[in-house]
Amino acid sequence: MKVAISAYGTDLNSEINPRFGRCDHLLIVDMEDNSVESFANENMSLGGGAGIQTAGFVVSKGVQAVITGSCGPNAMDVFKSANVDVFTGQAGTVRQVIARFSQGELRPSDQANVTEKSGMASPAPASQGTVGPGGGRASGCRANGGKGMGMGRGGGMGRGMGSGMGRQR
Repeated sequence: MKVAISAYGTDLNSEINPRFGRCDHLLIVDMEDNSVESFANENMSLGGGAGIQTAGFVVSKGVQAVITGSCGPNAMDVFKSANVDVFTGQAGTVRQVIARFSQGELRPSDQANVTEKSGMASPAPASQGTVGPGGGRASGCRANGGKGMGMGRGGGMGRGMGSGMGRQR
């Protein structure tokens, strides 16, 4: 059986990423031979549809179960249609949740535990540095009627430094 886990890193000691669709990495563990494959999540920065695309990728890898912190309704629909069990509400390291899974301590979820698009502004864990409000994203200056949308990263200092292009009215 193959199990996919949303993670911040690429190995079994990585912390679980609470966001499924926008997680940094996906680890796929084959429970039969204990092999681990790590994949960077190429969908994490999509403007929309990250959960659906990430779920489709996981299904294409032959996964029968997903372990994550949260899963939105669109990704959950993909998993339901592919008969993939989803175990939400998980935290700790990948190694810890795999142990709990193999011991039968986890119970599958039958519905999403977050709303659509809720993973767009989730902060990193303390061990990964502090991210400012909105996950480091910042709106552009609204002075003089500007409507910019900066996508700056605060460098772990809690300050998103957007560089949006303001429009004068």
